[in-house]
Amino acid sequence: MSSDELSTTFSALADPTRRAILARLAVGEATVNELAEPFPISLQAVSRHLKVLERAGLISRGRDAQWRPCRLEVSPLGDAAEWIERQTQVWQSRFDRLDQHLQEIQRQRREAQP
Repeated sequence: MSSDELSTTFSALADPTRRAILARLAVGEATVNELAEPFPISLQAVSRHLKVLERAGLISRGRDAQWRPCRLEVSPLGDAAEWIERQTQVWQSRFDRLDQHLQEIQRQRREAQP
């Protein structure tokens, strides 16, 4: 995943309403009206959130006559999770090295005490 795609994914995930929409879609497909139901915002506002999610590749919209169900697309979430995991490993390695260094300093101080 390119950094631009990753930025788009994280930007889409930054909003709690969009995360709630994704959580609902994790249960199964839903229409815009079904997705809008729990939110105290207009249908237009929900549609704008859906457009952001669709541009980020996090959802897709089907066509079934008049019913246009939205569905979750997990690939961008997997890519984001992989990026987070790589960053976690890098930082954990750095923290481990720092811990070893601090332990070595403490050991040297104990040995230097009369």
